[in-house]
Amino acid sequence: MIDTHSHIDMLQNTDEAVKKSISAGVEKIVVPTSSPENFDDVISLCSKYDEIFGAVGVHPEDISKYGENTAKEIYNIAKNNKKVVAIGEIGLDYYWDKTQKEEQKKIFRAQIEIALNLNLPVLVHSREAHLDTFEILKETGIKKVIMHCFSGSLEFANSCIKEGWLLGIGGVVTFKNSRKLKEVVKNIPLESIVLETDAPYMAPHPMRGMENTPEYLPFIAREIALLKDITVEHVDKVTTKTAKEFFNI
Repeated sequence: MIDTHSHIDMLQNTDEAVKKSISAGVEKIVVPTSSPENFDDVISLCSKYDEIFGAVGVHPEDISKYGENTAKEIYNIAKNNKKVVAIGEIGLDYYWDKTQKEEQKKIFRAQIEIALNLNLPVLVHSREAHLDTFEILKETGIKKVIMHCFSGSLEFANSCIKEGWLLGIGGVVTFKNSRKLKEVVKNIPLESIVLETDAPYMAPHPMRGMENTPEYLPFIAREIALLKDITVEHVDKVTTKTAKEFFNI
């Protein structure tokens, strides 16, 4: 299995979590940055572990840390490090602060442009901003997209899939009250799904409320298998193939 989105640099004991995750069958982990403050930490993890790959970008909630040299820094890190396989986590988030919509859009576009210049995919965060996110992705022409922690409707899922984008499915799908996401997973092609934990957040049932780690990825795969009435082995095989092709690893 491949964890396509996991902030393991934020875990209490990253080294132990990596070892347990590998033992649990997670063969690769993609670790995105959220701000310039953790660029170095993520690149160091990529150097330390063969199993870890990185993505570099600035999260929409951290745009205040996006300085005049940040774009150049992202570009240089991604260009010069073979283990950086995407630009991310980038996107739009209107949940907490609706006053910086235009600035978020500007920085989102700027980071997509870096991905286009380097022929890299993007890991996209979209919260309470699906329409704007979709329009910017379409406008820029970026083709390789993972809609991280997908939270939209089945209609929106199908719109994304029509564009060739992938949906990142994490621990929320195991929650009893996540009816909308369960409906999405049931009704979309398995080939459009990649697995993610978003560690240390949103641990799957029955670890909900605990610190999440890539070790728990199999619980997400099992829930997808149950929803689609297929085997866990098939979920593993297809999502792993999709992720490897997407990240070119």
